[in-house]
Amino acid sequence: MSKKYKLTEETREYLGTTLYRIKAIKAFSNIKKGELGGFIEKEENLSQGGNAWVSGNAEVYGNAEVYGDAWVSGNAWVYGDAEVYGDAEVYGNAKVYGNAKVYGDAEVYGNAKVYGNAKVYGDAEVYGNAEVYGDAEVYKEMNLVGGYFYHTKEISEAIERVETTDDEKETLCSEPEIEERDQPQEEMIEIDGKKVSKDTIKEALRKHFN
Repeated sequence: MSKKYKLTEETREYLGTTLYRIKAIKAFSNIKKGELGGFIEKEENLSQGGNAWVSGNAEVYGNAEVYGDAWVSGNAWVYGDAEVYGDAEVYGNAKVYGNAKVYGDAEVYGNAKVYGNAKVYGDAEVYGNAEVYGDAEVYKEMNLVGGYFYHTKEISEAIERVETTDDEKETLCSEPEIEERDQPQEEMIEIDGKKVSKDTIKEALRKHFN
């Protein structure tokens, strides 16, 4: 396979790691021969095949991989063991790291972060200040613009709603173990050998005097 880019002598240092600006050595997709790209640590970070590209001031390093027809641009960072592939795009100030995967036609941009074991794929978009992490999955046509998205459950995983005494709060949990409180025993009074509750006596007196 013929190479489509090379590492130049223009470098930048980050936490003891040297990153090299890349340069196209042949035309492909809408990249012209001689066009400068972004920064990578080594060729393993960006596939020499396909139309994948890193541009602008974007950085890809560590064991991260960008391949297929994916693009990383702007000031985006992809690092750790993250993968960006398919037709996915990561741009703006977005960060994808850890074991995260962004693929399909997904887009991650703005100040968004995708990390941990999270996956963003399909036609999903994660942007703004949103964070996707843990074992969360954002997919299909889901758009996440803010907040924290950290878990995706299987349909078969039961979720119980457990209400608290606070009207403004509730607890959602899977397979909860709830200890039932013993109900208070109704106080009884013995009259002519029969046990009658206090509430029964009160109700009888109320009717008698009304």
